[in-house]
Amino acid sequence: MEIPKTHAPGKIVSGRQIAKTRILVADEHPLLRHGIVAFINSQPDLIACGEADSIYTIRAKVAETRPHLLMIELQLGAGDCLDFVKALKAEYPGLLILVYSAFEETIFAERALRAGANGYLMKKAIKEEMLIAIRDVLRGQIYVSKDLAMRAFQKSLETPRQNRTSGNLPTIDNLSDREMHVFQLIGSGLGTKKIAHSLNLSVKTIETHRENIKRKLGLNSGRQLIQRAIKYVEDNFLPPQKGETLGARKKKVLPFRAA
Repeated sequence: MEIPKTHAPGKIVSGRQIAKTRILVADEHPLLRHGIVAFINSQPDLIACGEADSIYTIRAKVAETRPHLLMIELQLGAGDCLDFVKALKAEYPGLLILVYSAFEETIFAERALRAGANGYLMKKAIKEEMLIAIRDVLRGQIYVSKDLAMRAFQKSLETPRQNRTSGNLPTIDNLSDREMHVFQLIGSGLGTKKIAHSLNLSVKTIETHRENIKRKLGLNSGRQLIQRAIKYVEDNFLPPQKGETLGARKKKVLPFRAA
């Protein structure tokens, strides 16, 4: 299916008004999803043409509503959203995709863009920034925050001075998208069998991913892997409670879903 092209809204052509830019909003939280829809509909040149609450309903909604732009939350029910973005972009190359998430943009923005997204927006951004992101993507530009763009520019300047072997250092950035997903699920408290079930993969495949993650992070045991994964998820996805320090947090299973 070919995605309809956008037009400059608000103009009268041959006695009719050009259609507004159509945006499909995908988020599993109804309150947040409805808030975004209401904000989009308040703009004179935009309209929310539909809503979806899981990756399983997005395909049908895309075919039904023919959006110009899909706004998709990165943690969306069961499944791998990055893989889904990649597959959806292959199926609908003309569809613009803006990913928004609470996940740290220094790690996930590049992964989302590599998967085929046209922009990455942090959930903590103000609504005016969301509007800027939408309009930049509709103009054919790639959107990331100014802070991330500056970091990327500074990194590009520093790269020639860095040791070529630095890429072999054990860092999170060395993990593939699938390994990163497994790493997060380990940190959320899921065991190998539950991760395999969540991702519809074999236990042996997950065990292979675990070994690869350990090797890339320079870890020597499964215990070290679990500890590192839990700390990563706590630091990046679990906001500290009022009056609580990171060191004082109690260990617990974190509500990170398989998405």
